Amino acid sequence: LRMHNGTIYRWNRPVYDIHGGQPHLRIENRVLPAGPSIVDVFANGAFYYGLLRTLAAQDRPVWSQTSFATAEENFTEGARHGIHAQLYWPGLGTVPVTELVLRRLLPMAQQGLAAWDVGTAGSDRLLGAIERRCTAYRNGAEWQAEMFHRIDEQRQPLDRRDALREMLRRYTEHMHANEPVADWPIG
Repeated sequence: LRMHNGTIYRWNRPVYDIHGGQPHLRIENRVLPAGPSIVDVFANGAFYYGLLRTLAAQDRPVWSQTSFATAEENFTEGARHGIHAQLYWPGLGTVPVTELVLRRLLPMAQQGLAAWDVGTAGSDRLLGAIERRCTAYRNGAEWQAEMFHRIDEQRQPLDRRDALREMLRRYTEHMHANEPVADWPIG
């Protein structure tokens, strides 16, 4: 079972382990994307759990309002184009993912967090990080690509490996400052 846990990565998975001589079983939920900063991790969690609360309370689940093929297309589009993806959402049609988040999903997440009794100041701070990603068109992947190309343009000729190393150095520096990735400078 322990070997299976190390080779199978499902979004929700049972994990069997032994700690201190005691066996235990837990369920891991791995739907949340990583950072790049701690505040980004908390923002992702607030967004996800706020949406979850609101969507779970709806009379008609969102998955019943669209076909599996459309959901698969959305997944593929999101994987290929990230923050620049165009996604289908019931009642809106096909829209830029940033517009979907700003117009529909952020208000739903805010409503869900309020239902969980999360204070306005906390939810505004965390969901504000998500909002800034959308308005700046900058998430962790976009920042990395943008920074790599900026470094590569500024320091000709620079070996690809050195440009990646410098991008990672700056990424680590910003990550430890614990500012949302949308606020990280480029350059």
